[in-house]
Amino acid sequence: MLRPVKTYADALGVFRWDIPTRYNIGVDVIDKHVSAGHGSRPALIYESESGAIERFSFRDIARKSNQLANLLVAHDVGPGDRIAILLPQRPETAISHIAIYKAGMIAVPLFTLFGPDALEFRLADSGARALITDTTSLERIAPIRARLPQLACLFVIDGAGSEAGSSVDFRRAMEAASDRFTPVDTLAEDPAIIIYTSGTTGQPKGALHAQRVLLGHLPGVEMPHDFFPQPGDHFWTPADWAWIGGLFDVLLPAWHHGVPVLAYRFRKFDPEEAFSLMARHGVRNVFLPPTALKLMRQIPQPRQRFPFALRTVGSGGETLGPELLDWGREHLGVTVNEFYGQTECNLIVANCAALTAPRPGSMGRAVPGHDVVVLDDRGNVAHAGIEGEIAVRRPDPVMFLRYWNNREATDKKFLGDWLLTGDRCRQDDEGHFWFVGRADDVITTAGYRVGPGEIEECLMKHPAVALAAAVGIPDLLRTEVIKAFIVLKPTYAPSEGLATEIQEFVKRQLAAHEYPRLLEFVDTLPMTATGKIMRGELRLSHR
Repeated sequence: MLRPVKTYADALGVFRWDIPTRYNIGVDVIDKHVSAGHGSRPALIYESESGAIERFSFRDIARKSNQLANLLVAHDVGPGDRIAILLPQRPETAISHIAIYKAGMIAVPLFTLFGPDALEFRLADSGARALITDTTSLERIAPIRARLPQLACLFVIDGAGSEAGSSVDFRRAMEAASDRFTPVDTLAEDPAIIIYTSGTTGQPKGALHAQRVLLGHLPGVEMPHDFFPQPGDHFWTPADWAWIGGLFDVLLPAWHHGVPVLAYRFRKFDPEEAFSLMARHGVRNVFLPPTALKLMRQIPQPRQRFPFALRTVGSGGETLGPELLDWGREHLGVTVNEFYGQTECNLIVANCAALTAPRPGSMGRAVPGHDVVVLDDRGNVAHAGIEGEIAVRRPDPVMFLRYWNNREATDKKFLGDWLLTGDRCRQDDEGHFWFVGRADDVITTAGYRVGPGEIEECLMKHPAVALAAAVGIPDLLRTEVIKAFIVLKPTYAPSEGLATEIQEFVKRQLAAHEYPRLLEFVDTLPMTATGKIMRGELRLSHR
């Protein structure tokens, strides 16, 4: 734990990792509180779309996760097997994660806005043996079910879902299951979760993390939330629990410390409702992606209209400008602390207003416990002021084990003992990191990192498309919007109607945040001699 200190140097001096040989996330974040006699403390407050509120203690989560663990084992699923979770922010999502970790299985969280193509690839690539979902998402599984022979069982939390094949009525089966379960005695290095992250070419890659990944996240949560936890803390984020930000920046670190978490599902983010939600539930700590902050900034006089009282706000994924930081101080009543990381190695750089005032435009300094540097183009540690690539030395508790089923991509991620982030940066004399740009072509849109390869592959499935390229175009609200450049087949002609049809096609097959908001028909695409699309030229051509 990062103890309160007065200076950043003190934080570096006193911090030490304490990673046990044997460790299990589920036992740590839930069972230990029950064993310590704190089982009655609030763990989760869930407000449904109808406004109904459910409250769960740590004992409640322990019992329900034990029931689910027993249910999974009864259906011939064992340690090391992959269990996919296709659910929004709701109690069953959290319970599923805890059960999977305690049973020594591997969780595969999936975003509820994914279309059939995106779901099929992730389920097939991970070799998921079971899927926990609801009837809303089940209709996207039915068309691809026959092509997933390894998917032995579906657990449907709000219905039987027999139309999708072998399935289990979640609620009925849970009622019959025992609430006693002996957790698997896992090693800290045992795999616990696969989170798919997009790259610039080909399909997404599954970042495989060990049980220790939660412990690796803790200083990166405690620092930007000003020595979290403090008495009265209560955490919430609109970030989906299918992503590393929702799970490991909020839910699981809060539970590690015995802090309650608020769960609420936005079908579409509503800034006024966000203020109202924080006020009526007494939220004290929040992780808000930059796009959410930009939308909330449009609401006039929020503190006068909604009686919220925040202690900390953390934000990451995109650099915040001085205007947004000033707005946060005036209208949120706190300094927004930026942090930086990526799915493979998260929360490694951060600001902490309790130690020093953030420098607008800087992502912060290395979080204690992480050796973060800038490497120059020759692979040497760069001097202050020299631009290069952000790199992290291994071993590191928060660092991923490998890419699932992708040895080549894993090898390319490292240069010796340095994990390469693919992000360009420079560091000043006092250790502050200043983001320059991505070395690859990953698009950051509305807080999501989207790889052009997956979008291009989907575009190519449309009958009118001969060639396609996707790039990010600067946008004030979303940081970047996705633009597609399309070469049509000879029998098709450009038209507004066809452009809309192609956009809707991608939205249905992948996800709403992955469809190209801009689309341009072109005769040819710029390519290298080896046939690689020159996306940099396409970005320049938009200006």
